[in-house]
Amino acid sequence: MGNVMCALLSWLSVKSKGGTWVLRIEDLDPDRSRRQFADRLMRDLEWLGLTWDEGPYFQSERHERYAAALERLCAMDLVYPCFCTRADIMATQAPHESDGRIVYAGTCRARTYNKEDMERAALRLKVPDREIAFTDGHYGPQRVNLSRHCGDFIIRRKDGAWAYQLAVVVDDAEMGITEVVRGSDLLLSSPQQIYLAELLGYPTPSFAHLPLLCNAAGQRLSKRDKSLDMEALRADFTAEEIIGRLAFLTGLKPDDAPCRPEELLPLFSWDKLPPERQISL
Repeated sequence: MGNVMCALLSWLSVKSKGGTWVLRIEDLDPDRSRRQFADRLMRDLEWLGLTWDEGPYFQSERHERYAAALERLCAMDLVYPCFCTRADIMATQAPHESDGRIVYAGTCRARTYNKEDMERAALRLKVPDREIAFTDGHYGPQRVNLSRHCGDFIIRRKDGAWAYQLAVVVDDAEMGITEVVRGSDLLLSSPQQIYLAELLGYPTPSFAHLPLLCNAAGQRLSKRDKSLDMEALRADFTAEEIIGRLAFLTGLKPDDAPCRPEELLPLFSWDKLPPERQISL
């Protein structure tokens, strides 16, 4: 249900501007990604009336594009191998860092390494000690210092899988993405991606983040909420009922009467969304 809400608001934001909605399957993790999952996702979107104009693009098929970007970053002397385990990193965390963020202390930054190290370790990108500012389409002005927020971050995992931050920056640039819409849990990924885009000479898209949908206990929806996954929803509700309920929860309509996505286009405005980071069902 939370993913559907994100898809709906992304579709409405783009279509209200006369834009093109691009479908990209972010299947970077080989252990968690299956083509049948992507096929099911596309069937669900079509059933809901959220049809895409371009794609689908599969990140699992774009290895060469990410490797080329990595090579450019290495040439700038901004990438180094990291052998730290999660336990190593957690051991360096200051007591006041209690919001769940992990700030990498740069343990491996100063070490010497060779080509073999680069191939068998995770790769991190050096970040500057300066603020990166942007204006979110929903939450307004943001300022983040990457060295204090996250530290040098991973752009390729130890197992060779590409990190989300690098892959989406390359894809956004090459696919001509001008607007990114996603959940508020990714709000602080934006400065990392802006920094990467600057280094690679890419234009930066605009970002708009939306509240996360939570269950009655205030927990973010996940696999534990079986009654709210699409298989269960399709068995119990029509597509119009689901869209109508989401339109009500996000403030686009005063009631949850069934409707189709295109009926919401005249009503859509980011200003109508709740200012909180979470919405309860």
